[in-house]
Amino acid sequence: MLPLGGLGEIGKNMTVVEFDGRIVVVDTGLMFPTAEMHGIDLVLPDFSYLRDRADDIEAIVLTHGHEDHVGALPYVLREIGVPPVIYGGLLTIGMVRSKLDEHKLADSAPLQELPAGEKVQRGPFQIELIHLAHSIPDMRGVLITTEVGSMLMTGDYKFDQTPVDGRPADIPRLAEIGKEGLLLLCGDSTNADRPGVAPSESSVGPALLRTFAQCEGRIIVTSFASNIHRVQQVIDAAVALDRKVALVGRSMRKNFNIASNLGIAKAPQGIFIQPREIENFPDEKVVVISTGSQGEPLSALRRMANNDHRDVQLHAGDTVVFSANPVPGNERAVNETIDRIYEIGATVITAQDAPIHASGHGQQEELKLMLNLTKPRYVLPIHGDHQRLRKHSELAAEVGIDRADIFRGHNGLPLEVDQNGAAFGEDIHSGTMYVDGVNIGDPDDAALRDRRDIAADGIFIVVVTISGDDGSVVADPEVIFRGVAFLEEGDAMVDDLSDLVEDQLEAAAKAGNRESHLIEEDLHDAVGKFVYQRLKRRPMILPVVIEV
Repeated sequence: MLPLGGLGEIGKNMTVVEFDGRIVVVDTGLMFPTAEMHGIDLVLPDFSYLRDRADDIEAIVLTHGHEDHVGALPYVLREIGVPPVIYGGLLTIGMVRSKLDEHKLADSAPLQELPAGEKVQRGPFQIELIHLAHSIPDMRGVLITTEVGSMLMTGDYKFDQTPVDGRPADIPRLAEIGKEGLLLLCGDSTNADRPGVAPSESSVGPALLRTFAQCEGRIIVTSFASNIHRVQQVIDAAVALDRKVALVGRSMRKNFNIASNLGIAKAPQGIFIQPREIENFPDEKVVVISTGSQGEPLSALRRMANNDHRDVQLHAGDTVVFSANPVPGNERAVNETIDRIYEIGATVITAQDAPIHASGHGQQEELKLMLNLTKPRYVLPIHGDHQRLRKHSELAAEVGIDRADIFRGHNGLPLEVDQNGAAFGEDIHSGTMYVDGVNIGDPDDAALRDRRDIAADGIFIVVVTISGDDGSVVADPEVIFRGVAFLEEGDAMVDDLSDLVEDQLEAAAKAGNRESHLIEEDLHDAVGKFVYQRLKRRPMILPVVIEV
């Protein structure tokens, strides 16, 4: 069992299950870049281990439709090839088909719905999907059985006894798995640090209705676009209060349309209005459901907060309802968005103000219940940062799992299990991959290092023109600098720097140095030393020598 993503982090979940030289891949997720990842669009797991193993892959199995579990699939298919089959639940397959269609891959992808409880044989693997509850419909745990034993990848789950769709987790099947004998449990650790039980998703609907009823102006609700049950409850509250609904954000509209076509979501005829029609209705008659609950830079809500949205201009009297908590790592972006909304004059309501959000991840008592139901021989906590992996390990020990049978790993460290026991194998040092536009690269790529350097201290470009005959200076040096902070005496510094460059070139000409790359190296060192002495900064120095 080789985790390529999801351990020591929350996001880019991807796991390789290998037996007898054959492979099943569970999930292909991504992460969104942080502010330090300049120009990066997406962060992917490092799946280079699979590049030469494409012919060994029996199937890719997807637990659910969230981006941190399926978002990397187009890049995986493009880089390593198309597997024989891709399994998932009904909504998961629908959402993935739409995603692959955007990448022109849908026609070649062998997408297949695998109903919960149905078993299929792929090479040496028997695969079964187990219905679980989460913040998105059609969440599935993945049970993989070989002649050595069975392992269960829970994916994201909670034991919601009153889910919106009336389908709680298949507890009887989980108990059966425990009776049959589960060799390895790989369990979700996202809320391992939270005591108790997560509130039911169905409890959010009445709270939203109470909150909406107190709002006099427009209501803008932001949530995950994939949280179909939450969007449904917002629509139901809007209907009860005789308000029209506008879905804002491409992924919000796309996901709701997919769910509607599959019969998973519904809305009364005439309830929806187009975003461009919002201004045609009184404020007290409008509810906007928007993307951007995590403060994503290009999301609809972030653009509204920056007065940069084409259809929705926030103003005093609006109420913005954050029906989602920040994913760990996104707190700063969310707080910045909230602050901008307050600056505009609108009101913000978060889950700290009212019970308008329920996590889709089980808390400590639910993690204990999963452990007690399935009774695994070995436990490997997944899907969490190192703090939560450790908390999950401690919970497993509390319910009676021997500490020697609880493994805390990291990405790239395989857990090898056989009839004789379990132990970590040789670390393959799996890291991350970056998507920049349409290209996939390593985080150590020189271009990314350059971006970080330029962002930190700026760049100096020195262009000099010399004679190809004797190396003498033909024209005045040109000095260009960008991104250099607090440079108040720029003109004087440029004059001094030009004098320095001319001195360097004259010294090179006298020494008979005619090699452009050697002259550029000398200029680089001299300019870098000069700038550091004046500014105490180390910007990128880019000398250019032109011979005429």
